Amino acid sequence: MQQQQILKQQRSSLEKASSTMATATHDPKRRALGKGLESLLPSRPAVVPQMTAAAAVESNGRPLEIPLDHIERNPFQTRTRFDEAQLTELAQSIAATGVVQPILVRPLGVPDRYQLIAGERRWLASRKAGKATVPAIVRQVSDEQTLEMTIVENLQRSDLNPMEQARAYQRLSQQFRLTQEQMATRTGKERASVANFLRLLRLPEPVQQRVESGELSFGHARALLALESAEAIAAAAQKVIALSLSVRQTETYVQGLIDPEAKQKKEDKPKVEVDPNVREAEDRLRRTLGLKVQIEDKRGRGRVIIEYSGLEDFDAILSALGGD
Repeated sequence: MQQQQILKQQRSSLEKASSTMATATHDPKRRALGKGLESLLPSRPAVVPQMTAAAAVESNGRPLEIPLDHIERNPFQTRTRFDEAQLTELAQSIAATGVVQPILVRPLGVPDRYQLIAGERRWLASRKAGKATVPAIVRQVSDEQTLEMTIVENLQRSDLNPMEQARAYQRLSQQFRLTQEQMATRTGKERASVANFLRLLRLPEPVQQRVESGELSFGHARALLALESAEAIAAAAQKVIALSLSVRQTETYVQGLIDPEAKQKKEDKPKVEVDPNVREAEDRLRRTLGLKVQIEDKRGRGRVIIEYSGLEDFDAILSALGGD
């Protein structure tokens, strides 16, 4: 009798459980509660939509060998000049060992057509080396993303000329509304360096061309920017090139143009005889640091003045003095 009661209770419990499961199946509210768990723990394999070749490459991260003729140049490219000698050297390397690092492209609306994002030198050198294809990573990105990726990738390289870098920062600022601090963070540069490159855009166009061609260095350009008018900058640049002045000579020349009276006073100031030992010490420090050094000595007491024109020079001083 007792066993029959137990069996009856078990049967009743099973019927209730079955009824509850049926209710959960047909009740849309209860099914909604179980969706999150079902998505985390699927009871059957999910259906994978068909992918294009580009999307498949993007998902597994492996490069695809793409015919060179199927790739178009990047219209957002910041670089305007390519060193032919370096391009030939890269082409010889690619002919011997292939392309070590894949280029980056994005698919266009036309089948089997792509547009460069990064790696134009490798693409051009592959053509020069007579290659038919080039390894490429495909990414689905917008025009804005392509522009930003191209600019940032170029700025992280060291072979852009100063004006190319200045215009690249200008595009980031104007088209993406980035601050100098944000640009510095994205490119891994110092904020002061970003500001100095942007200042180059104040140079007259003919002087910018001289900087771009390499006739004037970044240091020369910075020194010339101390002059106020475009005419004064252009005239000074012409003289710097004609006389082949160094950066420090250019700085002195510009300061003389800004304050001619101070220059005259300095020239009229009687020269003080310098102790030979002090002069020898100055020469040793100049050779060691590669910087201008002046020792002011009065009977064994005085000071050592070391001039530097950038953070690299300052770091060199700290390193030479045993600083961190």
